[in-house]
Amino acid sequence: MSISHEEESPPGPSARAEGAVTFAKTQLKTLWQGDTGLAPVLIGLLALVGYFQFRSSVFLTADNLTNLFVQATIFILLGMAEVWLLLLGDIDLSLGYVMGLSAATSTILVDNQFHWPWALAMAVALLVSTAIGFLHGTIVVRLRLPSFIVTLAGLLVWEGVMLWVIDSNGSGGTIALNEKIMYDLVSAQLTPLFTWIFVLVMVGLMGFFMVRTYHRRQAAGLVVRSFYLIVVKVVSLAIAGVLLVLIFNINRGPFSTVIRGMPFAIPIDFAVLGFGSFILNKTKPGRYLYAIGGNAEGARRAGVNVNRYRLMAFMLAGFTAGIAGLLYASRLGGVSSGIDGGTQVLYAVAAAVIGGCSLYGGRGKMIHAVIGGTIIATIYNGMALVGIATAEQYIVTGMVLLAAVSVDSLARRGSTVLR
Repeated sequence: MSISHEEESPPGPSARAEGAVTFAKTQLKTLWQGDTGLAPVLIGLLALVGYFQFRSSVFLTADNLTNLFVQATIFILLGMAEVWLLLLGDIDLSLGYVMGLSAATSTILVDNQFHWPWALAMAVALLVSTAIGFLHGTIVVRLRLPSFIVTLAGLLVWEGVMLWVIDSNGSGGTIALNEKIMYDLVSAQLTPLFTWIFVLVMVGLMGFFMVRTYHRRQAAGLVVRSFYLIVVKVVSLAIAGVLLVLIFNINRGPFSTVIRGMPFAIPIDFAVLGFGSFILNKTKPGRYLYAIGGNAEGARRAGVNVNRYRLMAFMLAGFTAGIAGLLYASRLGGVSSGIDGGTQVLYAVAAAVIGGCSLYGGRGKMIHAVIGGTIIATIYNGMALVGIATAEQYIVTGMVLLAAVSVDSLARRGSTVLR
């Protein structure tokens, strides 16, 4: 008995066109549901940059862009601190004053009154901020109280503690930072050569990990996106890195002073970004945080110690806010009792959410806080350049945050319907 084999004819032009349309629809749906999240946010950032450059030719100068990135540092670090908790559906409203207390602790300990070594003073400041996170987490977990209420109380408590500490040790509510190394955390720069080396190494590492992740998922039989998308991402990172180096290495000094290179604050941001991303993406605790945020009861039934990892998230949030406090003191050259921690923490939440982190838990990355913090800094920097009043700056930032939360809610709702 013979069996005939019919050759399948290749798809015609209409079939190929239909497949391309289907692929495009799938990609747009993925973007709308927030699976990638960064594409529309980056488009919005580019639109802001274009608008402010149109209004003020100073915006894209090397001096202003470098200042913008330094301004974004605090927003980024506090945003990353909030990401730890937003992944669980929790929040910490006290992180602005935890940051202030870290700044005050480190500044006071290196002051002429105590003469502590800078490394020890910074370590104690980070220990204080981490201990505050541990305290908040313990109260939330043991007493089963909402994190919103516990940290709202903490906002008031730590504001009072910070004011007491500064007023007790400062003159007129202000303490100057007298340690050069701590002052240089923001004010000093890498050399132009080390700026090139740092950026190229970062781009190389990020590209390597993206390609390795792609091949590992492919070998495990998991769903992977097109390899060409990975190539586009790596090339885009390389282009952005080269542009940043060219910007940072332009002389920004006044008159005969030469100031070139990347400010130290930016490598510190990258270090915290790498640390947080590694924990979330490559470790068991990170996977558990996503699982708890997605379905806490399901994670508990699967044997995950939910309370332990919630407590860990509060401690990591406090630790990250402590790092923000060190850079905050460095940028201001000290601390004062006028720190507005309440506004700072709202910017922190805004940075995480605007960047793409969900308020409902289970979805978010540290890079979202980086993008969101940069957007907030861009808004304030640009509006200051074009002469927009402070009141209007608050209104615009609030509207951007509301739009981001609305998109997040609609994307989540659409994802639920599709399931």
